[in-house]
Amino acid sequence: MNRSKPDASERSNNLGADFLQLDTADAPPGGLTDWLARRLREAVADGRLPAGSRLPAGRVLAAELGVSRGVVTDAYRRLAEEGQVAGRGRGGTVVVAAPPPPPVAPVVEPPRPRPDASALFRDHPGPEVFDLLRGTAARIDLTPGVPDLAAFPRAAWLRAERAVLDGLAAHDLGYGDVRGTPALRRAVAHWLARNRGIRADPDEVLIVAGTAQALALLGRALEREGITEVAVEDPGSLGARQHLARWLAATPPVPVDAEGIRVDALRATGAPAVLLTPAHQYPTGVVLGGDRRRELLRWAGEGGLVIEDDYDAEHRYDRPPVPALRAALPDRVCYAGSISKLLAPALRTGWLLVPARLRGAVLDAKRFADLGNPVLPQLVLARLMESGELDRHLRLLRRRHRRRRDAMVAAIRSHLPEASVHGAAAGLHLMLTLPAGLGCADTELAAAALARGIKVQPLSWHARLPCAPGLVLGYAAGSPSEIAEGIAVLGELVARAG
Repeated sequence: MNRSKPDASERSNNLGADFLQLDTADAPPGGLTDWLARRLREAVADGRLPAGSRLPAGRVLAAELGVSRGVVTDAYRRLAEEGQVAGRGRGGTVVVAAPPPPPVAPVVEPPRPRPDASALFRDHPGPEVFDLLRGTAARIDLTPGVPDLAAFPRAAWLRAERAVLDGLAAHDLGYGDVRGTPALRRAVAHWLARNRGIRADPDEVLIVAGTAQALALLGRALEREGITEVAVEDPGSLGARQHLARWLAATPPVPVDAEGIRVDALRATGAPAVLLTPAHQYPTGVVLGGDRRRELLRWAGEGGLVIEDDYDAEHRYDRPPVPALRAALPDRVCYAGSISKLLAPALRTGWLLVPARLRGAVLDAKRFADLGNPVLPQLVLARLMESGELDRHLRLLRRRHRRRRDAMVAAIRSHLPEASVHGAAAGLHLMLTLPAGLGCADTELAAAALARGIKVQPLSWHARLPCAPGLVLGYAAGSPSEIAEGIAVLGELVARAG
């Protein structure tokens, strides 16, 4: 019996197979086995079926193709005789070898050009600058923004994940609440009450993909409310300013001094809203002083809106905690926080609290952005927060970060004694101001450091008003030895520039 010639009834129900997109309509009359064997050889040869991959069971593939099982069995046998597949019992039929490819001329890729450091560190960086900087290789990375990622609590995360999956009902795997899972919103409300003095109902908490998304949602909501101008601290975070500027017409700069933002200058801008980092100003590290705080709250009570970016307030070493502005005036303060500086930026999880009048517009912006954050990581994070694991991790981080902070301060004293250190009492970074007589711009210094394999950020990136040359240096993610080596290189470059 010729098994390669099935009658019409054998092929009448053919819908084709997802496997290799096989369709028997492509086979010549009377040649099904030859056609199938050829298609399998081609897939092995071109890598679609690499060594170790398993072929579908003969009966399954035959049913999908609408052919007799003998057609598939004969095709598999031919490849086995050629040494390309082998039967492994219950393991099925497995690809064991591919025919040698035909000789081809070697392709020699041109060497990748080294990133142009001088072009990267422009005086007016564009929105892509942080992507470029993160993607540029360096021996030692002293850029700010991340905690000690090697300390991520992998074991605790896995335990929490297993516990979550064990108790998860089938319906929990559907589309979640756009606002975030009730478990995480409740855990965040408890966390903010314990650590930041904020009393909030879980229904007021919106889970977002980090502070970057919080600013984007606020930008859209404020634009909808007719607010197109938000003042920003100067110096202040370039990244945060870029996110707001994507949605708003203007972000006027307001100077910062030793007591924080100058509220008199804020009033002079006429801006109806302001973005602040009051607990640990970025990048100077100053805390908004008591008198300045009261003056700011008066401005907000008169109709102003504050966006409070509480990006790293939990990391403090040599000073008492500072309550969040949101705790004092919830009706006039939008509060944003995230897990990026507590666990890892890769989790892309944060929270946003807004006054009642903005809640609907912000929720609409979130809904049409992504329908809500992924549910499983939210449930795991909620378990870590409520179980006390996150508090334990924070205590560990504080000890590790303090040692690295101390290592950076000591290295600066040794190699950059003429520099001034700012913001050492808290956070994950230091701001360094350099002597006014420095013979180059801080962007040129950062470019020279990158050429030596040391990655830093120039202070001038974060300022539009005149400021002293300087650097913003992260210490949390590097070892003490790396920090010491990096600062030593900076010392050499500053001495040469001077």
